Amino acid sequence: MTQMVARLDDVGTPIWIALLVLSFVVFWPVGLAFLAFLLTSGRLGSRGSHGCSGRMSRSRSRDHWARPHWRGHSGNSAFDEYRDQTLQRLEEEQQEFHDFLKQLRMAKDRTEFDRFMANRTARADEEDPGETPGADGDQDDETPTT
Repeated sequence: MTQMVARLDDVGTPIWIALLVLSFVVFWPVGLAFLAFLLTSGRLGSRGSHGCSGRMSRSRSRDHWARPHWRGHSGNSAFDEYRDQTLQRLEEEQQEFHDFLKQLRMAKDRTEFDRFMANRTARADEEDPGETPGADGDQDDETPTT
């Protein structure tokens, strides 16, 4: 029995899934028991105490999914160069766009602040009309010469 399990482990996860489906088709309680066996043995997904499922070791599998595939080398140097140039150009355009948005926000904030200050000074002038020179009827300190 252990030799058969070892052979199935060498084939990988797809054979275990096929056997699981087949066991549910034949008799569903057997399928549930087989599912419990697969989950507790670590052969599906969790990679429990038995480690790997055949072709890839645990660390290789983790490294395989951790690195971004589009940053690696494709084997075609012309394509890799084109991709790197395109990605660099897109990053520069993205930075320029963010700078443009920042300037746009600054201009909007500046106009809003200028409008606020203009409204504030207009209200202040309406509330204190007596502070302007000559508005209260007083004459200047000049003495008339005769």
